[in-house]
Amino acid sequence: MKYLTTIGRILFALPFGILGLNHFLMNSYYLGMISTFIPGGGYTIIITGLALIAACISIIAKKYIQLSCLLLALLLFIFILTIHVPALFDPTEVTILSMHTKFSTLALIELLKDASLMGGALMIAGMYKDDKPVSQA
Repeated sequence: MKYLTTIGRILFALPFGILGLNHFLMNSYYLGMISTFIPGGGYTIIITGLALIAACISIIAKKYIQLSCLLLALLLFIFILTIHVPALFDPTEVTILSMHTKFSTLALIELLKDASLMGGALMIAGMYKDDKPVSQA
């Protein structure tokens, strides 16, 4: 069972590292996603990329895993509030299933994805204290 949790922890962390690298490689793409009320523009994207890479490294290396997962959950919550919720009601977004829906289906999928990742980060944070798994009684 120990191997399964190790593999799961690594598989959970790797996409965050790849997405963090994408914040550097595809800066203009992410710049288009930022709402107008988020300050910093390109600097915000770079800082977010660094945070995602740091969380990935921390989770894989099992150093400060509880803190990094809590901060990752907070970052995902900010993504939901500032990117996905406004995109839900953006009339210019193209929907996947039907042109008659009231909101963007793609934005809903992204919102649900980030909500589930936030749940996974909170579960990992709850499982680890001081970089050691908490024993289940």
